[in-house]
Amino acid sequence: MKITLKTTPSKESQVILDALQKAVSQTLERKRRLGHYAVVCRDGKPVMIGEDAPKVSENPASYETDKNF
Repeated sequence: MKITLKTTPSKESQVILDALQKAVSQTLERKRRLGHYAVVCRDGKPVMIGEDAPKVSENPASYETDKNF
């Protein structure tokens, strides 16, 4: 079996990637404006960001919180 890795995605893949990135950016911006928190991945761990993110003591999974949204 031969495995080949492309360094750049195809045109179709790039269009899909751009659409997904735009959707995520818009959703995170909407959450920020509404004052809702979001869960993102940083350094391979889930982190809650935003003004209303639960405190670590309120969260049984012990996620980190980051107020710098």
